[in-house]
Order: sequence, then structure tokens, then C-alpha cells
Amino acid sequence: MSATRPFRKSIAGVWSAASIGRAATLALYDELALAPKPGLVSFIDSGSHDDMDAHTFMRSLFALRSYFVRIAELGSRHAPFEQLERCGIDAESRMLAATGGVNTHRGAIFMLGLLCAAAAAVQADGVPLSPGTLRAALQRHWGNALRQRSARPPRLPGGIAARRHGLRSASEEAALGMPVLFETAVPAWSDARSRGLAGTRLQLQVFFETLAELDDSNLAHRGGKEGLKFAREQAGAFLLRGGAARAGALDDAWAIHRAFVTRRLSPGGCADTLSAACFLDRLGAIA
Repeated sequence: MSATRPFRKSIAGVWSAASIGRAATLALYDELALAPKPGLVSFIDSGSHDDMDAHTFMRSLFALRSYFVRIAELGSRHAPFEQLERCGIDAESRMLAATGGVNTHRGAIFMLGLLCAAAAAVQADGVPLSPGTLRAALQRHWGNALRQRSARPPRLPGGIAARRHGLRSASEEAALGMPVLFETAVPAWSDARSRGLAGTRLQLQVFFETLAELDDSNLAHRGGKEGLKFAREQAGAFLLRGGAARAGALDDAWAIHRAFVTRRLSPGGCADTLSAACFLDRLGAIA
């Protein structure tokens, strides 16, 4: 799998559900392949995790390929949120079966799944694909249901930690139309590209800008509010030193990675947001 954009639109001029699904699968690979990536699993090491490695992620990734296609098909029909949710629950079961019960991609199933549905809905609506039209479709077709979902009592560790510490959970982020993705990560991607960054350095810049902004509930779950504060401070300092464009950026990022591993911090929400940005880029939606 390539970390660059390997394909364009279909002959018909639109993305098929299969192509949308393939872009999502490749975006998960893009995120896994990025290294350094503080606290997170890559092909180099397992970061802050003892129960998973890159092989675990690859098994999960292959188990999810058909899910992204199916949820895109549902999105093209403007299916009600209950059908999207059921599709996601089934995908989570396949992920856990493939990984022996290890949660590798639960957040991505939710976030990327919604974006696959929104991308297909945009095309069904006959509107050009862009970050703005994707976000508008997400809110128009499923915003009410997402707001109702975000009001449910949290049942997973990240949501419980977010509620405990007064943070914005992944459910609340989705209900607001994924503001960190569309207002932080996407502009960061465009800006980095305009400054000549590409590949690892571009994605690393986007990752650190996301880390400085996102209420990452996985960080709060593992390290409490102090862990989240530490992670944000590290991200802010990295950006103030010049970010991913400067000569020593990779060594700096590896040092931050080691500090995260020492503290057992893992910014899974940032990983999901990076995957989402990679997905939008693979669809050609980022200028």
C-alpha cells in the first residue's frame, strides 16, 4: 500500500462506494505507517501499547475493508443513522474477532465510517466533493441523530474519561460536525502542502497541530487531565520550534515519542483525526 494518493475519480467522474471504501482503508494504512508518531503504534514499534503491534493493526485493517464500502453504500441512500450505527457495531465485532479482542480501530470505525457515508451522500446530492460539502452533508443528514447520541451516558473508557474531566468526547465532536478535523487538521494539511511539505513531514505537522487542539479522551483515560496537558504542551513546543519543516524535526518527534511511552500516553483520537485527513486527501478533497 502506498502512502501517496494512488488513484483518482472513476471513469464516471464520481467516487464509487468501492473507491470510497478503498480510500478509507488506505488512510488507515497511512496513519499506521507514519513514524515517529508519539505514543502510537507504527511499523517501527508499539508505542505505549503492550497488547498490540503493527501486525494487529494490519489484521484489523483488512477485516474492516468491506465495512467502509457498506457504510458508503448506506450513505449514498441517505440511510437513517440507526442503519449506519448497526453497520459500525458489526464492523467492531469483526475488528475484535480479527485482533483477538484488542481495540485497534474503534474510533476510526466511528469517524471514518461517518465520513465515508458523508462522501457518498455528497455525490448522491450532486454536489462537488470538498471539506465544506462533506461537513454539511454529515450535519444535514445525520446531525440530529449524532446530537442525540452524544447525549447518551458514556459506556466506553474514553467517553467516561471525557465526561469526568469536562472534555469534549468523540461523540460530541461528531455532533458538532468534527470541528478539529475541518477547522484544524484540514487547514494544517493545506498550509503544510503550500509550504512544500509532503509525506512524513506533512502528516507529522498535521498530527502535532491536531494534538495541540483536540480533547483526546484516550490521553485523558490513560494519563488524566495532567496527561492531556503534558501532551498538548509537548505539541505546542514542537510547533513553536518550527514544526515538521525544520531540520531536526524528526529527532525531536522521536524524543517526544519516547516521553509519551514513558508516561504510557497514547493519543488515539489524534490518530483517528489524522486518518480522516488522509482520507480526505485521498479523495482529492483538500486543496
